[in-house]
Amino acid sequence: MLNAEMMTRYGLIKDWRAAGFYETENHRQIAHAVRAGIGTGRLIAVTGPVGIGKTVFLHRLQDEIASEKKVTVAESLSVDKARTTVPTLISALFYDLSRQKEPKIPTQGEKRERELQKLVARSGKPVALFVDEAHDLHGKTLIGLKCLMEVIARGGGNLSVVLVGHPKLRNDLRRPTMEEIGHRTDILPFEGLGEDARGYLDWLLDQCTEDDTQLDEVIEPAALDLLAERLTTPLQIAEYLNRALEAGFRTGQKPITSNIVSATLAPDFDDLEPRLTRQGYSVKVLADQFQSKPAEIKRFLCGQLEPARTRELADRMRMAGLSL
Repeated sequence: MLNAEMMTRYGLIKDWRAAGFYETENHRQIAHAVRAGIGTGRLIAVTGPVGIGKTVFLHRLQDEIASEKKVTVAESLSVDKARTTVPTLISALFYDLSRQKEPKIPTQGEKRERELQKLVARSGKPVALFVDEAHDLHGKTLIGLKCLMEVIARGGGNLSVVLVGHPKLRNDLRRPTMEEIGHRTDILPFEGLGEDARGYLDWLLDQCTEDDTQLDEVIEPAALDLLAERLTTPLQIAEYLNRALEAGFRTGQKPITSNIVSATLAPDFDDLEPRLTRQGYSVKVLADQFQSKPAEIKRFLCGQLEPARTRELADRMRMAGLSL
């Protein structure tokens, strides 16, 4: 985050995070698909890498859907998704659907599911449960969600579940062992800015600078072109804009040049390990999924593993859907 003196020098009036929402055609397509799916009791997975704006987009969509009052929106607020179970998600539904401030949630499984079945049916509207960070959900929890949707449907209700997570969620759902739920899930890829990156940069600067500020006096067009060419997500753009402005401020440079931007771009930000991490694959996750040791995975990521084993691991990762 930039300090006040730097913001004044470059004509900035607010932080990048306060700019608002920049909508692309991909966003519009996903919003349409989610709206269509939650009206028909679908299981939906919206997947995209770290920092791409999934959570902001989904919160905005949730608010819009809730304001239309045609669908009841519920949300799981549980932070530790790796430990989240179906009973935890059922509790989220009770809290958001019940008219009681502190709903009484049965602890006995059979009674709890029957009470939820009645609660959804009595609402008279489709219910959509949104679950963020769903790439960390256990496979048994994902399958349990499918069973829960079927229970609700048998009681005359309509429950859709919208899972939001890293590309790992998409790949997990496509595993042969997850066929029971994966083949029933609408998987929607939340894409990066792509060709919209340059337009996003212009919009972002316009939103965050004073009305009379000339953007080319803040940062040269060639510097913006370089950022758009190298970066793919709003999170990356905010970070490297900050670094460039900080570097320019230290040296008294205005506008920011492409040389400053080039010097501030981390040389390893697009190496294999950070790219896989953005997809939801840490060293531990990779070691667990591919039956390897963390030390071997680290050598693979650094290009220090013997060629034959490197090829073997790379082939297995590509078959599992990882983008190397």
